[in-house]
This record gives sequence, C-alpha cells and structure tokens, in this order.
Amino acid sequence: MKRHLAQVATALASGSLFGFGLSLSGMLNPARVQGFLDVFGNWDPSLAFVLGGAVCVAFAAVQLMKRLAHPAFDASFHLPPKGRIDPRLIIGSAIFGAGWGLGGFCPGPAIASLSLGRLEPVLFVLAMLAGMAAHDRFVRGRQ
Repeated sequence: MKRHLAQVATALASGSLFGFGLSLSGMLNPARVQGFLDVFGNWDPSLAFVLGGAVCVAFAAVQLMKRLAHPAFDASFHLPPKGRIDPRLIIGSAIFGAGWGLGGFCPGPAIASLSLGRLEPVLFVLAMLAGMAAHDRFVRGRQ
C-alpha cells in the first residue's frame, strides 16, 4: 500500500511538472503547434526548442536509468519490447499526427489545457477518450 501511494504521488508530481512546463513554454496554445507545422507560411520554431529540451532531459534520464537496478517505487522498469515497424504503428502514427495537426493538441497538452476552462480541449479530450474506447472494443478485442 505504501509503495502504491508513492507511485501515485510520483506520477502526480511528474504530470504536474510536465503540465507546468507545457504551460510555461506556451505549448497549451494550439496555434503554436499549428504555427510550427506551417513551414511555408508564418512558421513558429518554438515547438522545436521545446522538443529539443525534452529530448535532452529524456536522454539524461535514460542514461541514469541504465545505471539503476530498478526504479525507486517498483520492482522493475516497464520498457516497451523492441519490435519492428509494422502497418499498425504507421497507421497509428498517422492518426496521431493528423489529430495533432488538425486539433493542435496531443494528449499531454490537451489534458493540461483542461485547466484553462476552454471548450476546445474538452472536446479534444472527449474525442480522444472515445477513440481509445473504440480501439479497446474493436481492435484490442480481436487480438
């Protein structure tokens, strides 16, 4: 029970820090994302700097993880299995990218944007949850 509480508290702190960083960097504004994708118009490179910073932090964290026997609040690390690039991955990536480009949100910023009280992120999150439920019912159910 104590370990579970520590896991939940760590996840909450990590998510809050992530949301704060998105807010501080202006990435809760869908116009920033759409401006980044508008390479032939009024291009906004700020997302590239945010992504570059995230890659640097993730790289350092992975290097630290490689030196640890196990995480602080679990028995082992839960890493994705190494696999090949298959049609499902490509189709899923295309759907994700289309949703990100059209809506200006990806899941993390969309959830963080709920705190702004605007209708757009609410609609995006509801559509995202509906898509996840449909996937679980129709795709995962057949596997």
